[in-house]
Amino acid sequence: MTGTAAGPVEINPWLRMGPCTPDDCVEPPAALAGPLHRVARLLAAVLVLLAGLSIALATRRAGTAWRAEITRTWARLLLRALGIRVRTTADVAFYTEPQPAPTAPNARSAPTAPGQGGALLVANHVSWLDPLVMAATVPSRPLAKREIGEWPLIRTLAAGSGVLFIDRERLSALPLAVATVTNALKAGDTVIAFPEGTTWCGRGMGEFRPAVFQAAIDAGAAVRPATLRYREGDSTSTRCCFVGDDSLLASLLRVTATRHLVAEVTLFAPVRLAPTGQRRHEARATLARIAEAQVRAGVVEHHEERAEQREERADACVPGRRREMAPLSP
Repeated sequence: MTGTAAGPVEINPWLRMGPCTPDDCVEPPAALAGPLHRVARLLAAVLVLLAGLSIALATRRAGTAWRAEITRTWARLLLRALGIRVRTTADVAFYTEPQPAPTAPNARSAPTAPGQGGALLVANHVSWLDPLVMAATVPSRPLAKREIGEWPLIRTLAAGSGVLFIDRERLSALPLAVATVTNALKAGDTVIAFPEGTTWCGRGMGEFRPAVFQAAIDAGAAVRPATLRYREGDSTSTRCCFVGDDSLLASLLRVTATRHLVAEVTLFAPVRLAPTGQRRHEARATLARIAEAQVRAGVVEHHEERAEQREERADACVPGRRREMAPLSP
């Protein structure tokens, strides 16, 4: 019996595999849209996409800031056509003088509002809708894998919105990808990245890979963590997730069949690393941990809060189930 020896495995910091699958994670909708409603949503989305082609062609030579604002409006229209409302909230420290993150003494906050100067905006990754949601929230340029640029329709839309294409398949292309993001940040652009490198269903998240954070360090730009959630009413929704072997068509049909979907984005205070003499790999790993901790706290806190609310409602509705009450004050 003969065999071949396995060669060295190249670990790619851009590519990861998450544990979520459609069968395990996708739940039935809280409210199902009717057939006519679903068709109307799909037709409206097609119309917005076609309009986007014309807009993309007209804005290819436009300035980055103006193009980002147009993309922001277009992304909101497309999400609305699909039945998704976008809601943005901000951590209190985002608009006041923020304090350094307690878990990282070598980090400092940068009190800058979205859209003022270049920044690396990083968030947890749930769905193919995420870049649209973030673009609808903050004028920005998303990262996308190079293969998307080979799709005729998507290529035109992406070019019009200022997408930065990176090669995620080859580890040797990593320095060029980091340099591309660095140049965009130095030019004053806000760049959207999803450092997990894969998608989760929204009830948890993976680790942030540090590679893209090197661009923020090289450009001297702030990192702005953001938590992204999809909700149906008061509950976390997994209807928008795009995980495992899910297909784009199946995910799209699932979204259009769900009523009352809300994409909620929470923006946290921007963070920069204070000079400490750390090595490059140590600095970017530290920055990744700081950003991940803020985003993870938002994901976990939100999910646990919604779970507690569901349990309280269940306690109130189940006959014969008694709830503990605080004793009355004398």
